[in-house]
Amino acid sequence: MSQDRLIKLVSEGDDKGVGKGHIYYTSKNKKRVERKIELQKYNPVARKKTLYKESKK
Repeated sequence: MSQDRLIKLVSEGDDKGVGKGHIYYTSKNKKRVERKIELQKYNPVARKKTLYKESKK
């Protein structure tokens, strides 16, 4: 992955707060997406899908 397009996704955790702070790294198309992205991804700590939000590096 190109380091200049790399973004960090941080987990919000589940409803009890389990898995909060787990991190995924990915890239996004900066020509098409100007807003911060939010994705539902699998959280291995909570062992379920949780919300991940883009944050600063």
